[in-house]
Amino acid sequence: MTHRTSQAPSDNALWWRSAVTYQIYLRSFADASGDGLGDIAGIRKRLGHLAGLGVDAVWLNPWYPSPQADGGYDVADYRSIEPTFGTLREAELLIEEAHAIGLKVLLDIVPNHTSDEHPWFREALAARPGSPERNRYVFRPGRGDDGQLPPNDWWATFGGSAWERVTEADGAPGEWYLHLFDVKQPDLNWENPEVRQEFRDILRFWFDRGADGFRIDVAHGLSKDLALPDLGEERSKVMGVPDRPDHPHWDRPEVHEIFREWRKVAQEYTPEKIFVAEAWVYSPDRLQPYLRSDELHTAFDFDFLRTQWDAQALRTCVETSLSLLDEVGAPVLWVLSNHDVPRHVTRLGRTSIDPQDPLRRTTGPVDLELGRRRARALLMFELTLPGGVYLYQGEELGLEEIDDLPEEALQDPTWRRSGFTVRGRDGCRVPVPWSSAGPSLGFSDADPWLPMPAHWRELAVDRQETDPASMLWLYRNALRLRKEIPALGAGDGALPHWHDLGREVLAYSREPGFTCVVNTGRDPVRVPDGQPVLTSVPLAEGEPLPGNAAIWLLH
Repeated sequence: MTHRTSQAPSDNALWWRSAVTYQIYLRSFADASGDGLGDIAGIRKRLGHLAGLGVDAVWLNPWYPSPQADGGYDVADYRSIEPTFGTLREAELLIEEAHAIGLKVLLDIVPNHTSDEHPWFREALAARPGSPERNRYVFRPGRGDDGQLPPNDWWATFGGSAWERVTEADGAPGEWYLHLFDVKQPDLNWENPEVRQEFRDILRFWFDRGADGFRIDVAHGLSKDLALPDLGEERSKVMGVPDRPDHPHWDRPEVHEIFREWRKVAQEYTPEKIFVAEAWVYSPDRLQPYLRSDELHTAFDFDFLRTQWDAQALRTCVETSLSLLDEVGAPVLWVLSNHDVPRHVTRLGRTSIDPQDPLRRTTGPVDLELGRRRARALLMFELTLPGGVYLYQGEELGLEEIDDLPEEALQDPTWRRSGFTVRGRDGCRVPVPWSSAGPSLGFSDADPWLPMPAHWRELAVDRQETDPASMLWLYRNALRLRKEIPALGAGDGALPHWHDLGREVLAYSREPGFTCVVNTGRDPVRVPDGQPVLTSVPLAEGEPLPGNAAIWLLH
């Protein structure tokens, strides 16, 4: 085996077990070129913000050449940089500069599908049915007398059929190809050894340029039942959440062989590179196999993200996740928001919740003041749990979901594929406000690619930096204390010790000498004795903890 030396700092090879990682949605983070679209130069300009925030790593959404049919998740070239974002040299400099200030860098790999403009897919369209070029993807003849019907009834995550018929080189209607997402995102055939070798080489390409690891897009979707059985009345759910344990294209057992191969690539480097899985699974126990010692290192805990603002529900989620992942020796990765789900300030502020919509995509009354108050408390809960944490850009400012973007501004393919009935994910992707002045609030010198609400000037970084009561100050203080308090982060591996302070209260201790109390109810509660070191709301000494608030205590 070849051992390569990493360019990243190597002070702690197990950094990923407790790291706080900041997700950068590149299109919306910062624009230095002045075209209204975020870019690599903008990230380099704002690295100081990340260092000041106190995070340990950054995860960058896809920056590869792409037609941008799905925000860069339709990749045309996995070994280069989208020109509107910058150059390969700029990408290398960003990694070097991040490392210089102590930040690890994780990239996004999109292995389930390519863009329909990828050279492989163009070769597939030009080739004949049954050819090696088509075998890189999932092509099948249609059903019916003339093949006019899709091969089966699978439904695309973004809406509509998961199959698209091609026109053959002679102009005749031809085979169909599978696309579990947009029609411009044909699914790869992971039974093909050529596909597997290509992605192992892609991993090495970026590892050799200093990347510390990858977040794996749709990690649960690579393997399919190639018998292509119909789903009948059961169809794919939004964002690919499987609704049964034996789904024909989500979370299949064959996917684990792929990730065992990837782990061997990661182990070629010193220190070892790491992987983070985006794996939406049927039940929490289904996450365990992805995190065995010879597969992936970590995976997002989406059950935590989907849990309602309820002390008992949150406790159950935490206990279940910690227990299950401890059985395979993996840390839990806690997350509240990302580029695919409504921002948690809005979710927590909804005054009515559809139990069939755990991600709170439904519209309806939102109390943003309540949402931000709960978000402050939930952050303090999240940062004290054993394991790692992922933050989504802008959550440190208390940004909410923008539900009323003009229809003409919407770019998420879900909007089009749903027949203009589902607005999609653009509401959580509105650019970050850096300054309280200017039409784009410091994001760009031009109009931003998605319109920014004028009231966000009150939430801009420059406003919050001078306000000790702001969300930004809370994040900075909480992240600083997380590093200073020995009980936090990975801690000693012991599970939290829970205290009974009432059904609506989360109260637990971690050794040595730390207690967190979160009041999810309305009525104030008395907290245990101890020295307060952080509160989510102003609190006088000895005062009960009010509703929707949290406190950290040392004792």
